[in-house]
Amino acid sequence: MVSLAKSIAVGVIWFSSIVAADSDFDWRTIAASETLSWTACYEGFECSRLIVPLDYASPSSGNASIAITRYPANRSASDYLGPVLLNPGGPGGSGVDYVVAVGADIATVLGDGFDIVGFDPRGSSSHPLIQQLANYVERELWIPAALNEVYPSLNESESALAQQWARAQIQGQLAVERNQNYMQHITTDNTARDMLRITEAFGWNKLQYWGISYGSVLGSTFASMFPDKVGRVVIDGVLDMNSWYSGNMTNELVDTDKALQFFIDACFAAGPHSCAYYARSTADISKNLNDLMASIKTQPVPVITPTSYTVFGYTLLRNAVFDAITTPFQFFAPLAQGLADLTKGNASTLYANFFRAINCGDSMPVNDSVSQLQAYYSAAQEVLSPLAIEADCMYMQGLEDTSRGPLRPFGASNTSFPLLLIGNTIDPVTPISGAMRTAALFPGSVLLTLDAVAHTSVGAPSTCVLGYLGQYFRNGTFPAEGTVCSPDDPLFPSDNVEHSTDVQGRDIDTPSELLPAGRALSRAYRRVSSKMHIAV
Repeated sequence: MVSLAKSIAVGVIWFSSIVAADSDFDWRTIAASETLSWTACYEGFECSRLIVPLDYASPSSGNASIAITRYPANRSASDYLGPVLLNPGGPGGSGVDYVVAVGADIATVLGDGFDIVGFDPRGSSSHPLIQQLANYVERELWIPAALNEVYPSLNESESALAQQWARAQIQGQLAVERNQNYMQHITTDNTARDMLRITEAFGWNKLQYWGISYGSVLGSTFASMFPDKVGRVVIDGVLDMNSWYSGNMTNELVDTDKALQFFIDACFAAGPHSCAYYARSTADISKNLNDLMASIKTQPVPVITPTSYTVFGYTLLRNAVFDAITTPFQFFAPLAQGLADLTKGNASTLYANFFRAINCGDSMPVNDSVSQLQAYYSAAQEVLSPLAIEADCMYMQGLEDTSRGPLRPFGASNTSFPLLLIGNTIDPVTPISGAMRTAALFPGSVLLTLDAVAHTSVGAPSTCVLGYLGQYFRNGTFPAEGTVCSPDDPLFPSDNVEHSTDVQGRDIDTPSELLPAGRALSRAYRRVSSKMHIAV
């Protein structure tokens, strides 16, 4: 079987660009203030820009402003349940975008007594914006168009790793030189402090929060720093904090090959009428994919669509496969069709359905040579499979001059309310082992397991998970220890495999409107995460 984990990035290091929600709303029309002053924006939403200290250790040394939007609660003041802050991951993912896309659906899941709040973390769409490249023209000249949407492969050629290292030197130095006054303040611990300021600006004393993927690091960091300020904190798709802050993410992709094998097994089980890449055995499907990967490396395929064109090669194919195994309930079937078409020399299906990038700022300083990076890459290959290694934090060369190092110690034994953690049995990006280790750092927290292959519970819509989420936020109740939920949808829409929504230890009713809401969350999450590109 082709192995994916050894050629996808462990932690792709690019900063996010400004990601404007799909609207003509102009954030520049809102004056930043130290209180939440709401302005109507988008359709049915309200927006504000909150002033916070740039450096919390020296509040008088300058300010940052945080872009915030809310889908307002639909309850009287006496029944108001407060704000729930959302972070869709990244880092740098736009909470504004995510809430604008699915605020109403989140309210369906959690309840209409909450303000559903999205914010853009400092360094991304809020101010100050970290910029490596000065303008759009410079960005287009420096970054080939294909790299705006994919992780560059470090094993596409013998020189690829050295080339990426050299580019990393330039981008890291540019980031520091062009943002000298800000870089040291663009950290997860400062974003956690910003979340407390946002919560308090709502007149609320304790954080209510749902953090996805990198958002789990942010939530865990908050709970470690402010254990007495934990109201309701859900972390979903949990990254191991020690791995994150050490800058060594090799442990985070140990499930990647399992997820790929699951695609192969599911395709075979679905049969030729439902899976376009079906073959007579799982071994045949695996061999066909191996052969396709090898052939595309030496013979890429030109693609011309009505809106774009590219040369579809190894990097794009590898990224399409990885994208599909993170959101399989949306993309296993399109992936199968795309692979079948690509075998015939047509790459347009894959190119049309897939394409995305991430950032650094918290981990220990990175100042490795090419030989040291090669050693890291080789060591990671012992742990991971060939769809998972890139340059890690090599793009942030130079940050040793500004980083204050990671927050420690991690965890807290005295949070004012227990955390709820969610982990999938197979997650190609955040394996459930990270959730288990994090749960141990917060005694009394509860881990809810989703028996699915996907990245985070959002990648595998489950009314069982959504039902427990609503109960936790509304009532402060938890699933029983050891509860395991299942997804509601089949991986291949017309397959003959039975899919059950039964759960072990289930004690929850799930309203019919939860599944459409869950599907909407999954679609929106994929769109928002796909917009995480290099800053201009």
